[in-house]
Parts: sequence; C-alpha cells; structure tokens
Amino acid sequence: MYRFKTGPAAALAALAGLTGFASSATAQSFPSKQITLIVPYAAGGTGDIVGRMVADKLTVALGQSVVVENRAGATGSIGTRAVVTATPDGHTLLVGQTGEIAITPNWGKGTGYHPDKDLAPVALATVVPLALVSPSSAGFKTVADLVKSAADKPITFASAGTGTPGHFSGELLKLKTKANMAHVPYKGAGPALNDLLGAHVQFFFSGFPAANPHVKAGTLTLLGVSSGKRSASAPNIPAVAETPGLQGFDITLWQGFFAPRGTPADVIAKLNTEINKVLNDADMKAKLLAQGAEPMPLSVAEFTAFTQAEGQKFAGIIKDIGLPAP
Repeated sequence: MYRFKTGPAAALAALAGLTGFASSATAQSFPSKQITLIVPYAAGGTGDIVGRMVADKLTVALGQSVVVENRAGATGSIGTRAVVTATPDGHTLLVGQTGEIAITPNWGKGTGYHPDKDLAPVALATVVPLALVSPSSAGFKTVADLVKSAADKPITFASAGTGTPGHFSGELLKLKTKANMAHVPYKGAGPALNDLLGAHVQFFFSGFPAANPHVKAGTLTLLGVSSGKRSASAPNIPAVAETPGLQGFDITLWQGFFAPRGTPADVIAKLNTEINKVLNDADMKAKLLAQGAEPMPLSVAEFTAFTQAEGQKFAGIIKDIGLPAP
C-alpha cells in the first residue's frame, strides 16, 4: 500500500512543486488587463517614439491593450518612481533610458529610487546615436563651424533635462573644446526641439528618431552623431569624434523596458520573449532603423549586465566632466 511521505523534506518538496505551479500559472494568466508603459518624459522624444512603436505590436502579441503614458519631470525621476511603487505584476512597465537608469543615480541625489534595487530589467529595445542638430538658419555646416562660433560669442544648447545624455554630450563637447556654451534644460526632447526650431537655442544632442523628421524637412541641420563611429542609419554624417580635438567622444541613448522589483520572473521572461519577437520582426526592424534606432534584443541576463556596464561607464564620464550634483 502506498503511503504519503511526511516530514520536512517532503514538505519542502511539496512547497517547491506548488511554487513552480503557481509561477507557471502566473505566466499563463498574464496579462490579465491593460499594460501601461510609462515614458518619464514629454511626448515627442525618442523613448516616446520607440515605446509607442513597440506598444502597437505588443497589443496584438499579448491580446491586451498596451498604452503609453507620459509622466515628465525631474529628469525622468517622477515617471520612474511611479513604476517603482507600482504593483509588481508586469502590468506597469518603465520605458527607461540612459539618463534615469545610468546617469542620474550616479550623479544626482534624492532621486527616490535606485535601478539596481528597485527595478527589474526586462528587455533592451534600441540603441540610438544622438544627433547633433542646429537650426538650419544658424548656418552651421559642420561641428567645427559650431565650435568656432562658440569661440567668438556665447551660444546655448538644449537638453531633454538635466542629467540626460543630451546634457552630458553638450557638457563633454564644452569640456573638450573649452568653448563658451551654456546649458538650457527642458522637460523632454519635444519641448527642446520646439525651441531649437525657433532658434531660441543653438544646438541640441537629440535622439535620432526625434530629430530625423526635422532634418529631412530641412529645418534642422545634422552636424554629427554622438556615437564613437558613424551610424548605419546616416553613414554620410560624420561622428563628432572625427572632428580634430574630439577623439574618443562616444555617448549613446538607449531605450529598454523595466518592471518594478518583485515582478515574477516568469512574467519578466514572457515579456522579454514577446518584446524580442517584436524587435526581430522584419517590418519593425526596418521602421526602427529608418528612424535611426538600432534594435538590440537581449536576454534578461544580458540586459541586466548591459545596464550595470552603462552605469559604470557614465560614472567615469561624470568624474571626468566634474559637474557638481544638482
């Protein structure tokens, strides 16, 4: 006659079985309602553009509405905190970028979160070179033209917010050239581009997708890209690093998805799989590349290592620039 096992070992085995069953059931029942992607900047920026493109495809793949919500302010910290404090069930995700994940936590204080402790990496979406753009009316044709102008008289540069990659790119350009440049922060790339188009500021290191339509329209001039080498999306445009005296200039903007810490691992794995399917779709790849954004599907472990390496990289840049914390 069969007898049920008793004792601590049997209890642990039973608990492990129940946990595994519950975990599997969680993944199978997810998503059970609308998924919200929080973009911590105003509409019109690179994160917003990429987030909306992925959301459209995910809605079909997951069978639930995936919507984008913009929560701008405090260089991405307000929107990021909203995700950190959300229920960790996978239905609220952050479209996180270089600034609020790799820069601000290593530079500013009082953000109210730390990526390593409060967020769970889900999937990397795209890596984007920043486009150094100026109003076409300014007459700059090259990075050297812009630097020469700043040597003669003060000029201003926009950013999507203090502590963003665009801000650090401008500060790094200022440091390397010793030019007379002043920073003007905005609450997102959209407002920054509006003032740039109105020639209220002289240049902006914008995410490529956000600047691209204005470059094509001829209202902005693309002087260079911030990545260490030329972009496949604009092979005829030189990297800023090609300008004499600016060797080693290499800053990029990336977009990825993060969940609140404590989100079940199987839910994160499911999201990673579905997002990577979207990124590997031929039509999506073509659309992203046309915007200047390179799809970069990674596993959860690879994306986790990527974010940690980016944090270390920008900690070094922060030290080199020597900007006081805000």
